[in-house]
Amino acid sequence: MLSEHVDYWNHIGWTDPFSSHEASERQNAYGRRFRLDSVYTPEMIVDGAEEFVGSDPDQAKKALTKAVAGAKVSVRISELSTNDGVLRAHVESDPLPPPTHKADVMLAVALSHAESDVAGGENAGHRLTHVAVVRNLSKVGKIESGKAFSQDITLKLPAGIASSTLRVIAFIQGGGQGKVLGATQATISK
Repeated sequence: MLSEHVDYWNHIGWTDPFSSHEASERQNAYGRRFRLDSVYTPEMIVDGAEEFVGSDPDQAKKALTKAVAGAKVSVRISELSTNDGVLRAHVESDPLPPPTHKADVMLAVALSHAESDVAGGENAGHRLTHVAVVRNLSKVGKIESGKAFSQDITLKLPAGIASSTLRVIAFIQGGGQGKVLGATQATISK
């Protein structure tokens, strides 16, 4: 699970400290892919294959059950460490099975836990708790049908983030923000 905070609500008297324009662009790309009239919050995307209102627990359970039951490409993260604001990891996967010809290998760095005090909008005065808040999402490679992926990754972390609060997620996703074909996550051990 990843929580991507969009920036299009930042005009209502409060700026979400975890928002990014990249998250808004990613959501817009999903909107085009799913042929939505407009994007909205809260939206949940499961496995890059299904979208729905994120506050619908029954739909979420149904979509997650379906996603877990599907075949996935095994993805692994090893040699994970941080030093002087730089994350290092080795990401590898099993071969990409047909019929998918090509896919992107993505790496997300997310805060395991975050909180924000909302100063404006419908949640004004509330303290919100967040999980798996994306602070960096990068395409780190490509994988082709019948081939495995194996690569050392070096990534500069956003300033002021303690490595003990992070989770790192590697996933393989069909091009154009397609279906998620495999994923894994790891935390940095001390």
